[in-house]
Amino acid sequence: MTSPPPLSGIRVLELAGLAPGPFAGLLLADYGATVLRVDRATPSPNPIPTRDLLSRRKSSIAVDLKSPGGLSLIKALIQHVDVLIDPFRPGVLEKSGLCPTTVLRALNPRLIVARMTGFRRDGKYAQMAGHDINYIAVSGVLSMLGRAHDKPYAPANIIGDFAGGGAVCFMGILLALIERARTGSGQVVEANMVDGSAYLATMPRLSTKTWTWGGDRGTNLLDGGCPYYDTYETKDGNYMAVGALEPQFFAALLKGLGLTKDDLPGAREDPSTWPDLRTQFTKIFKSKTRAQWEHIFDGTDACCTPIISQAELEAQGFDHRPIVTLRDSPGLAIATGAEKEKDAAIKAAKGQGSGVEGEGWQEDGLVPRVGGEAVLEQWIGWGRGKQFNVENGGLVLISPASKL
Repeated sequence: MTSPPPLSGIRVLELAGLAPGPFAGLLLADYGATVLRVDRATPSPNPIPTRDLLSRRKSSIAVDLKSPGGLSLIKALIQHVDVLIDPFRPGVLEKSGLCPTTVLRALNPRLIVARMTGFRRDGKYAQMAGHDINYIAVSGVLSMLGRAHDKPYAPANIIGDFAGGGAVCFMGILLALIERARTGSGQVVEANMVDGSAYLATMPRLSTKTWTWGGDRGTNLLDGGCPYYDTYETKDGNYMAVGALEPQFFAALLKGLGLTKDDLPGAREDPSTWPDLRTQFTKIFKSKTRAQWEHIFDGTDACCTPIISQAELEAQGFDHRPIVTLRDSPGLAIATGAEKEKDAAIKAAKGQGSGVEGEGWQEDGLVPRVGGEAVLEQWIGWGRGKQFNVENGGLVLISPASKL
């Protein structure tokens, strides 16, 4: 018999932002936390649903943080939550009257304020706008990514936004929760994508002092320079991935390719042989389809696998699972619950008539804003017309905090 998810009972207020903050909230929600997203107020009878796709298991409310009533509502809510996710640039919360140290933690000493920024909070980039590509650029990571004799290559927004940003922020929140269990006090957690990305690149950074990553970009063991750690096109236009680094794995690869050591242009450890070896591998992989190569290498230790697209995974009914499995208190299922969550969101959206939590689900990537008022009722017994009301598309406090 398993226990509830480890973060059950944790209340999270997520100020809506771009990918990193919402991803941290998503991770918290997947492990049982109740996450209430605070969207911007949209003074319209039919507000546009959020385009934030990272809204799984979250509910939302709309609040105008610039209005006195909206600001009062947030301050009153802060007294009842465990975590606040701040996705804004340095100084935004302070200008809004929600300084984490002098205001928020004064209202709730147990509060953990997780502040997610792109650049560091100090230095010449602190007040500059940026995106993933900029953060990993100044972290030193981007300089190591890309093919030889080509420009640096940014791998979408995986390294900065999600790995070095949201996932690192999530880890910081967990550390603060552990510390709070020991001391009873919350704290401010500051995460940024520059330090997060640089930390994740610890091995390649240290390896630049060794032969494994000491050469120019794209000429090293793990960055596309080595022919037995690379990708190859197959006869049908698909690709195989090869990672046969160790001698025994390389031997299994050669066997599958129908080669012997005598067929090679030289010792595999000698980088001068790599161009010819890559040419040899390229020709052989093009001689068969991906399915044929799968048949040859499946069940072997050749470290040779197909490169499968996201569309293929979805068509195969791929089981998307939480980031880590806890056997006694697992995270919540993802793939199996996705359609149910979507259906529930659609029904909830259609049933809302306030224009605050959003109605009108659209099949174009928009996600309805739903469930926030129910969360307020569940958390602290708040109800519309009693503790809060709606003004210009956003919730405002109408009852003094002292009477809550």
